[in-house]
Amino acid sequence: MKTVELGKLISFTKKLLNKSDRYVAFKVNTPNPKTFCVTPNPLLVLPPRSTCDIKVTMQAQEEAPPDMQCKDTFVIQRVFARPGKIMKDVTPEMFEKDSGYEVKEVKVTIVYVVPPKPPSPVQEGSDENLSPQASVFSDKARELISKLTKERNSVIEQNQKLQEELNLLRREA
Repeated sequence: MKTVELGKLISFTKKLLNKSDRYVAFKVNTPNPKTFCVTPNPLLVLPPRSTCDIKVTMQAQEEAPPDMQCKDTFVIQRVFARPGKIMKDVTPEMFEKDSGYEVKEVKVTIVYVVPPKPPSPVQEGSDENLSPQASVFSDKARELISKLTKERNSVIEQNQKLQEELNLLRREA
């Protein structure tokens, strides 16, 4: 899970897995090409028993949506490539329902999350009697809160990735 900061690019990676003994072609459909960019390429082929990381970059957002709802959903499609297929042989048409290929897909929904506001270590209205020592403690507390918030967000992101991989494995089984 990534927190969207206004005015900043946001990037995350997604691991594509080929656990089969066959070549697999993937297609990543971006919901809004003006907002999202996928690298290295939205069409790719993975050899048997291999992985590939794709990077998704979201353009800087100047303002948050009024309802904080995101309607964007990535669709990652997979087909088994016929023997001898290489990257230049992979076409978007292979991923259509009537292409003759068995198309499997996974949807990845983008969710906007309001970043948590760290609690103030000093009660409001009581800053008139602060000593220099108290203000140093306040800065240290803010740094610690910021560090812990980042660690928590990282753990949440790792948990989400593991959950998505588990769902993908369940679908393949």
